[in-house]
Amino acid sequence: MMSWQLAWQAGELGDGRIDNTIISSSVHVATGVIVLVSMAVAFVLVARHAIAGRAIDGSTRVALLVAQVALVVQVLLGIKLLDQGQGIVQLYIHYIGGLAPLGAFLAAGWLARGETPRSARVLAVLLAVGSLSAFMAFFIGRAYANA
Repeated sequence: MMSWQLAWQAGELGDGRIDNTIISSSVHVATGVIVLVSMAVAFVLVARHAIAGRAIDGSTRVALLVAQVALVVQVLLGIKLLDQGQGIVQLYIHYIGGLAPLGAFLAAGWLARGETPRSARVLAVLLAVGSLSAFMAFFIGRAYANA
């Protein structure tokens, strides 16, 4: 009986709202700009604390959260564009570069939450790597998609 229910549910996949919603690549570009700005702001704030030898404060945590949310939205939009068949217009490095900042945030969650001066320094390095990767992915994506 359970296998019949699973087969019935599987037959309904692909008919949802998300599957039938088409997004423009310009939404992905606009969100990319938001990612770049939010990552840059978060990096500057974390670097300021790291250089001063202090743990990060509440406003810096908010900037990190905004950057993380923007990045997740950007990745989800990119996946939707792939689902729409637009993956052919990008280089593989665009995808790797776009996902690397998520890896930096994941590593930061394990290694550096910014609660101590040393942790703030490690977080600044991870954010620098993530930010550079995001900038690389954005500009490679723009150059290749517009070529």
